[in-house]
Amino acid sequence: MKRLVCCLTLTLLAASSGLFAQSYSSNFYPSLSSAPGAGQSTASPVSKGAVSASPAPFSRLALSGGIGANGINMQAAVNANRYFNIRGIGNYFSYTVSNVTINNSNGSNGTSVSGNLKFATAGASLDVYPFPNHGWRLSPGAVLYNQNQATATGIAAGGTSFTFGSQKYYSDTVSPLNITARLGLNKRQHAFSMTTGWGNLISRKGGHWSFPFEIGAVFTGSPTLALNPTGYACTSQADAAINGPSCVNMATNSTAQANIASQIAKYQKDLNVLTVYPIFSIGLGYNFKIR
Repeated sequence: MKRLVCCLTLTLLAASSGLFAQSYSSNFYPSLSSAPGAGQSTASPVSKGAVSASPAPFSRLALSGGIGANGINMQAAVNANRYFNIRGIGNYFSYTVSNVTINNSNGSNGTSVSGNLKFATAGASLDVYPFPNHGWRLSPGAVLYNQNQATATGIAAGGTSFTFGSQKYYSDTVSPLNITARLGLNKRQHAFSMTTGWGNLISRKGGHWSFPFEIGAVFTGSPTLALNPTGYACTSQADAAINGPSCVNMATNSTAQANIASQIAKYQKDLNVLTVYPIFSIGLGYNFKIR
């Protein structure tokens, strides 16, 4: 987090320096050339518009909307100077399914699943345009709010089998197994992001419309997994049909809890390689004068 703060601070200082230099050159140098010396001919003045069509700092606001890997994408940007924009970004998406039945391998009813996939993020970035009259940019930034996650609950029909750790369990018919799972894509709530793209939301040539494209990644850390079975399960398929002696409460039985923890560790090991989350979006923007 300290590295992130330092990077953003240095970048903002660079933006401020560029703004100061632009203001200094526009105010100081014209005074040196305003009075031609003896024997010199007076040159025709060159208008600012002929040199650069860049708008004055913090004079324009851009709004855009689009779609991307995180759902609906919304952005707002202001121009800091010729080379920099400051941009805020938000994304949202939610999708829910209810009572979807996953059949057993023999075709019988297995697990009834309900779930929700949710993307909700917000952050900011500094858009750096090395070649202001062209649309390519680099954008270091930060995700300040992250609620990306998937949740699911399932009720297993009697006799449905599951393997936790090295032990195979069968859902009890009398008190069937219930499973709640959560996959979090937000281990680091505040994360550094880096993107590149094309299309300046605030054109340096005076246009109003833009079609921004962005691709990159946010460094969220590995996804997190939680798995919480409740209800009864049995180590014998015959016991599962009659609530026999091998059936145990999955939420309180120590052996069952150890097997569940072992299974979670196995899944988590597979997830640990996924330390970044992709960013991709395309949209339509419009900018207008604010001062």
